[in-house]
Amino acid sequence: GHIVRNWKVRWFVLLQDKLLYYKIEGGKKEPFPKGRILLDGCTITCPCLEYENRPLLIKLKTKTNTDYFLECCSREERDSWALDITGAIHAGHPVQVQELHRMKNSFKLLENISLQHIVERMCDSNTGIKLTHNLEQGNRYKETFTGSALVDWLISNSFAVSRFEAVTLSSMLMEENFIKPVGARSTEATRYSDLSEQFLDDSTALYMFAESNNKNLSSKEGLQFNISELSGTIVKQGFLVKQGHKRKNWKVRRFVLRADPAFLHYYDPTKEENRPVGGFSLRGCLVSALEDNGVPAGVKGNVQGNLFKIITKNDIHYFIQASSKAERAQWIEAIKPLT
Repeated sequence: GHIVRNWKVRWFVLLQDKLLYYKIEGGKKEPFPKGRILLDGCTITCPCLEYENRPLLIKLKTKTNTDYFLECCSREERDSWALDITGAIHAGHPVQVQELHRMKNSFKLLENISLQHIVERMCDSNTGIKLTHNLEQGNRYKETFTGSALVDWLISNSFAVSRFEAVTLSSMLMEENFIKPVGARSTEATRYSDLSEQFLDDSTALYMFAESNNKNLSSKEGLQFNISELSGTIVKQGFLVKQGHKRKNWKVRRFVLRADPAFLHYYDPTKEENRPVGGFSLRGCLVSALEDNGVPAGVKGNVQGNLFKIITKNDIHYFIQASSKAERAQWIEAIKPLT
């Protein structure tokens, strides 16, 4: 929804130049459309990973910069809709349509892009693939990702233009020991002789970074972390209390706000090494103060007040406490111009 940001079931009809959507009452669609999306000048993003808990999204941005988020019922349905909508958008440009079909039916690793580079991008703390804990047949696996999540990530980061390409690329990553299967589902598939069948585009097949590769990446990622993200001018720094993402406990951290590029990093003051324990880009972030009357949703533990929240463009929520309302206002005022 555009006013109330909730999700509603709508019946969609794709025409040559527009996408109509209808309300459903009593199991039937109403005779007149509730709204329409004009496709002329539209851009489409599929898969759209802006909502971490909604992996089946299509995003449409109209030429007037209005965003529409459409959630499908399955990956097959999502990809089918995306392909048909893309065809309608480019219907008046036959050359682009031919190029789309050519790209869909061929595979070539992008020039000047190595598998090592792709894995380094996958490991990026802000824009890389999300590592989660997964359960399979009673076994718990830490820091893993699913086959379908990797396929979505490769497409959304323009390393592949179709699921076929992404599966082929994922198979190459596995063959070169950058990633490895974990759990019975993905391990069983490696017994197939055909390489294209060894990697599964499946939400139940689990994979993780290979251990030997993890060690190499950690140092390279750190080098890139220091050179690029920590090169900006320090605008503000000080001690704040931050809620953890996993345990939801509160810890004192030294925050450093930088501009050009705009990043907010935080350090563990109990460690001697002057190295951030976390940080994120401020581009596209939202920052706001939270009222002191009661505990907001998503906040746990000992809350003293003077809270503010930062939501990144990847929809990651950071809850932070300042020592006073004045300090909270100063941090918010310093962060906002950099978003």
